[in-house]
Amino acid sequence: MPTRDSAVLDGPPDVVRMANQIAAFFAPYPEADAVAGVLDHFEKFWAPSQRKELLALINGLTPAADTLHPLARRAAEQLRHHIDE
Repeated sequence: MPTRDSAVLDGPPDVVRMANQIAAFFAPYPEADAVAGVLDHFEKFWAPSQRKELLALINGLTPAADTLHPLARRAAEQLRHHIDE
């Protein structure tokens, strides 16, 4: 029987879980507004280390990116462009 700790370790990284929760909140909005809302949340409320981890995920450095909500992925891609500017 798996322990609570092993179940936590087997799940997606915290940034994926949190990004997916944020995306789920904004999912009922029109798509452009939803992506903008997720992006705004990342920029205002996430620490730079969290944003860096998310960007590493979408850059393909970990398979956890496959579990990222499409709205969170689009917002993260825009976040990358904001950082590059």
